[in-house]
Amino acid sequence: MSALVHDGTAVLGRHLRRIRHAPAITVMTQTMPIVFLLFFGYVFGSALAAPGPEYRAFLVPGMLVATAAGGLMTGMLQAAQDSHRGVMDRFRTLPVSRAAVPLGQALADLLASAVGTVPLILVGLAMGWRIEGTLPEALGGFALLLLFRFATTWVGILLGLASKSEEAAGQLGSAAFMLPLLSNAYIPTDGMPAWLRTVSEWNPLSAVTTAVRELFGNAPVPADAAWPVAHPVAGALLWSLGLVAVFAPLAVRRYARG
Repeated sequence: MSALVHDGTAVLGRHLRRIRHAPAITVMTQTMPIVFLLFFGYVFGSALAAPGPEYRAFLVPGMLVATAAGGLMTGMLQAAQDSHRGVMDRFRTLPVSRAAVPLGQALADLLASAVGTVPLILVGLAMGWRIEGTLPEALGGFALLLLFRFATTWVGILLGLASKSEEAAGQLGSAAFMLPLLSNAYIPTDGMPAWLRTVSEWNPLSAVTTAVRELFGNAPVPADAAWPVAHPVAGALLWSLGLVAVFAPLAVRRYARG
């Protein structure tokens, strides 16, 4: 365990320096949610029945969750770059814990995401969004966002290690932008066709989004939704912990196998 902590900290530092000197991916994944927030909040939101401020209070938590899901893209692209540029091969020649390399990347992404989410929160506050829940509930909401980011990063690391090229990882990572569209992050699901509503409510983003809205006091929990959305905090925790439990060991095994 001490070796894992020591080696993981070293790899964490390496990835933080990497993000600092090559921030393009991080800037893209943090800037796009702000652009989408402004567009949906002021342009798309005007076409909905809900008044603008009410819709923006609904939208901001969904955008925070969509940003957390961006761990899928950053994890995939960074792992693919290291894998196909020989960095992973060099790590394997060193006396470094096999779990430390992907763990260090996941933790670095988590720290960068926590800092990078601040501008999105500030823009949301400027648009009129407010946290209506209690302080413990709000802290629980932010903790859930970080946990989900950590979980999606492990999914991305595995896919990046398994990718055939950096270009393939980039194309697949870009497709991750579709996931929030098939959830309740941007619009309620109650107006969707039955089959599409079922797909959207079993999307992990929907459970996490509903849980964050509930903890922030921004929207009630739908009574007639699928189980993960009707029990959003439990559903979000199960999805997040389940993703980590499945994909973290698979990513470590894939890295060790080469």
